[in-house]
Amino acid sequence: MDFVIELIIAFFLLAGSLFALIGSIGIVRFPDFLMRLHAQAKLTTLGVGSVLIASLLYFNWYEHILHLHELLITAFLMLSAPPSAYMMAKAAVQQGVKRKQGKTD
Repeated sequence: MDFVIELIIAFFLLAGSLFALIGSIGIVRFPDFLMRLHAQAKLTTLGVGSVLIASLLYFNWYEHILHLHELLITAFLMLSAPPSAYMMAKAAVQQGVKRKQGKTD
């Protein structure tokens, strides 16, 4: 059973790392604010959330202690990132932030 738990933890770690990497590349490569905001809000949030879930599973399974702070960080991250991204996007639209047209290269 330990091997299955280790596979699940490894999956969450790898998925989180991949999400964070793709989100970071998107922040650097996308041409305008709204596209960068999308990369940050979606992929980076999923990356950090996945790593926190892997940490929660690891410490719960091997130390038999439920670390409540990891669960609270994950919940707060998942609940606060979408509204904050929405408010930043709404503020950018109201301020008239220009969007770049054309290719993203």
